[in-house]
Order: sequence, then structure tokens, then C-alpha cells
Amino acid sequence: MIKEAPAAGTASAAITPREAPGSHMAVLGWVRRHRTWTQLLLVFTVGVVLTVIGQLTPRDDSTALSIHNPAPDGARAAAEILKTRGVDVSQTDSYGATMSALGAGRDSGRADGEVTVLLYDRNGYLDRNQLQRLAGAAGRVVVVTPRLTTLTALGNEIRPAGVVPDSVSTLNPGCGLQDPVAAGPVTAGAGYLYQSAVLCYRPSAGFGGLYASADNGGLVVLGSSRILSNEGLDEKGNAALALRTLGSSKRLVWYLPGIADVPVSSSPKTLDELAPPWVAFLGPWLALVVALAMFWQGRRLGPLVFEPLPVVVKAVETVEGRARLYHDSHAVDRAADNLRSGTLVRLARILRLGPGAEAVDIAASAARHLGRSTEDMTEVLDARPRTESELVQWAQRLDRLEKEVTAP
Repeated sequence: MIKEAPAAGTASAAITPREAPGSHMAVLGWVRRHRTWTQLLLVFTVGVVLTVIGQLTPRDDSTALSIHNPAPDGARAAAEILKTRGVDVSQTDSYGATMSALGAGRDSGRADGEVTVLLYDRNGYLDRNQLQRLAGAAGRVVVVTPRLTTLTALGNEIRPAGVVPDSVSTLNPGCGLQDPVAAGPVTAGAGYLYQSAVLCYRPSAGFGGLYASADNGGLVVLGSSRILSNEGLDEKGNAALALRTLGSSKRLVWYLPGIADVPVSSSPKTLDELAPPWVAFLGPWLALVVALAMFWQGRRLGPLVFEPLPVVVKAVETVEGRARLYHDSHAVDRAADNLRSGTLVRLARILRLGPGAEAVDIAASAARHLGRSTEDMTEVLDARPRTESELVQWAQRLDRLEKEVTAP
């Protein structure tokens, strides 16, 4: 009994290693048999994993001058520096959220002068009423490269004055304002110029300035977005000008309008509203000219009169017209049927078989008349040409057959 136990254990131990390779081979065999489905399952699994990773990975904002955009055209660097200096920077992308942020500042007991709004509406989404309400709710508005409509709505003190010349890359303050003087020279490439009572960074006399301000300082215009961008913030005095212009208040609302801010009209515009003003005069004038032209060139015609006219069409013209139609439409079968019918009618009349004779009778009678076999005659009459060249050759054979029958 003592010797049998180890033997049993040895046998069981010997069996266990053999089962593992067997199961492994079974799995490999199943994979080989289902290779296509295994590959599809693997691809599907990898796709699901990549999709989940892509959805869970935080995405950076790609909007130009966005404080969440780390790209060269973003403004994350300027916003982060302003936050380290104690400025509460919040970005909004809708008009309602911006007005709510300005209202929250007033409700908290802060003065209007402590709230600055940076507005970058490069596509001109906001209308006049929206801009005026925004300027009234904010203590100070800094506008970056605004359009003419935007400046007109915000006030008549600042106007566009062109672009910075291509030969000018750097501009000096050239004014007595504290912020530009402290910032020093800034980059001016691809910038815009504006006219105002207070101007800084003018290329030369007679031109506008890259930095324009209203008399009371409530409206400031920056003619270059590069001054605030991540790419150009470290150039010259760009960072100093951006921080001093935007960091004068405790709160900064960074507003980037979107397509949702476009006001929707309560009723669609009528045709009169869409038409230019000169249509009101030109339209009646054109109508009068057309009426005069109709009266001048028009002719009065009486009622229609139906009169029967004798019309004679020659048979040859009808045949030629139908032949052209068959030729244009490549109707070989239809033309062959017409040729066969005409030949049979004429042969029946020549052989005196009467109008009720059938094709078999006509072929047999023609064969007896010419001394040929009925099969040869049937082959000629029942031929089925497929092309136009075969049709021409068959028509010639029919013509020779008629001539042989009518020959004395």
C-alpha cells in the first residue's frame, strides 16, 4: 500500500503535463479555423479601445485667441499670467453668458469700473443693440481688430484708418499714455490702424495708430491679435502692453462671439426690404418701356380661320422620308419587313396568285416559274439581315428576283 501511493501520484503527475499542451493546441487549432473572425474581433477591439481613449482624453480649444488654446494663435499664456497677478479671467462664448457674467459682478457689490471685457468679434456676429448693451454693462471694453460696424455701434470716436505698411515690423509708442509708454515698442506685422483723439504706435504722420483709445478710456482698440497670442506674446513689449491693458481691473471677461450670437429676426424680410432703393424708380420705368415696345412692335391678329388646302405628296417623297427615318434609327428589322412585304405583293400580282396568297404559296409559285427549288426561293424571301450592309445586299437579291420573274 505504501508503494502504490507514490505510483498513483506519479501517474497523475504524468497525466497533468500532457493535458496542458493538448489544450493549448486545441486553442491554436480553433484560432486557425476561425482566422477571419479572430482578426475582425481583434480589429474591433482595438477600434473600441482607441475610441474610448479619444473620448476620455481632454481636448484643447482650437479657437483663435481662446484662453484655453495652447496653439500659436491661442491666448492661454496671457490668461495664465493675468491669473497669477490676481485677475479673475473667465472666457465666454455667447452673448447671454457674457451679460450674465457682467450682471454677477454687479450683484456681488463690485463697481462697473472693476470689470473689463475683451471682445474679439472677427466675423462681426454682434449687431448694434448687442454691442451697445455690452458697452453699457461693462466698465471698460478692449476690442481686438474690430470691423467698421463694430466701431460704429460702440461709438463715433474711433474709426478704421487702413493697415500697417509691409515695411514696418515694429512700432514705438509715440504718445503720452501710461500703458504704451511703459510697454515700449511692439510688433506691428499684419496689423490694422485706427483714427482717434488718443493714438499710439503710429507708423508715421498722417496714419492712424495700432493702439487707439476713447477720451474717457472706456474703449480701447488693439489693431493686432499677435500682441495677445501665444506666438507673439514674448516679442518686444507685447506682453507688457497686453498685461497692462487687460490687467487694470479685478475681473476680465474674455468674450469670443460665435454664430449662435447672431440675432434672429422675428419676421423674414420682404422683397421690398431686400431690394435696393433704386428699384423703386427703375422698376416702373422698365415696365413703361416694355409696354411702349409692345405697342410699337406688336401686331393685331384676327381670329384663326381653318381653310382646307389641297396637298399632294408624291409617293417617292414618302418612301425616301421613311427610309431616312429608318436609317437614322438603325431600324434594320423594320426596313427588312417592309421590303419583304412589298416584294411578296408584287410577286403575287405578277404570278397572278391574288391578294390572299401566303408567302409559302408565293415562294412555291416563283420556284416553279423559274425552275428552282422551293427551299432556295424561301431562303431568299425569308432572310433576316442584321446589319445595314446585309440589308443592302439582301435588297439587291430581291430586286434581281423580281426582274427574273418579270423577264419574258
